[in-house]
Amino acid sequence: MEIVAVDIGGTHARFAHAEVADGRVVSLGEPVIKHAADHASFQLAWQAFAETVGTPLPRAAAIAIACPVEGDVLKLTNNPWVIHKHLIPEKLSVDTWTLVNDFGAIGHAVAQIGEEGFAHFAGSDRPLPETGVISIIGPGTGLGVAHVLRQDGRYNVIECEGGHIDFAPLDSLEEAILHRLRQRYPRVSVERIVSGPGLVNIYEALAAIEGCQIDQLEDKALWALATEGKDGLAAAALDRFCLSFGAVAGDIALVQGAKAVVIAGGIAPRIAHLIPQSGFASRFSAKGRFAQRMEDIPVRLITHPQPGLYGAAAAFAEQHTR
Repeated sequence: MEIVAVDIGGTHARFAHAEVADGRVVSLGEPVIKHAADHASFQLAWQAFAETVGTPLPRAAAIAIACPVEGDVLKLTNNPWVIHKHLIPEKLSVDTWTLVNDFGAIGHAVAQIGEEGFAHFAGSDRPLPETGVISIIGPGTGLGVAHVLRQDGRYNVIECEGGHIDFAPLDSLEEAILHRLRQRYPRVSVERIVSGPGLVNIYEALAAIEGCQIDQLEDKALWALATEGKDGLAAAALDRFCLSFGAVAGDIALVQGAKAVVIAGGIAPRIAHLIPQSGFASRFSAKGRFAQRMEDIPVRLITHPQPGLYGAAAAFAEQHTR
């Protein structure tokens, strides 16, 4: 069955043709990426995709969207588009469609992509288990969290808002960072630390602690500075980011009873080469009486170039073609 897979984020909307059958993704075409700011609505971006490919689109759509999908009116956090569920068939000229949260789509991708779509990130270096819970954590614009339950040859994706649990400092410096952030936010969630903008929060807090004067930087510029290692304060902020990232990933794995963890999101591939020298693994496993169990958990990085598109197609396949 031919479908259009869509992955809508705050900045970009990605489109691709896909083929699905028997509950699985058979193939995924080359993505076409549209800037959301260039189009006044999802419908207009969809039409622009149709013009780009130059052929009539299939009358079936798999749509992943960066917001909760409850209710009829969907409003993206960092994108002005508003989507009315009941108008999707009319606006897109489709007969069959699936709508899934963006991190739910990542969960479907994790469940269906083969081992070639993952790389070692930390912990035990072995494939994802065929049975049990796989936790998924992805720092990007925010901090996405989900988990996949594999059982009896099937799987279920459970979306959640784990990025909004409270940040728990584990040493005196993190307590000082938390104190600084509480002056800005009434409640400091882990997303305020473990995310793209989180690095800016850490950087500015460390500057205040050190008594340094700094220029205000956008998170993209700061990430480049930190990963290049040419600025001591930015490097220190990245070190703290990796420590907190490991602690949060370990907490999520414990809470969800995970047998494995998959790291997703836009940030992780940029720092994967730094992880072995960072404090990620030590913080991930530093869970007291469960330390040995945590050390044995494989932590994998999803390396598929378009997990959101693949996951949207996989969600459609699971719902409509099994």
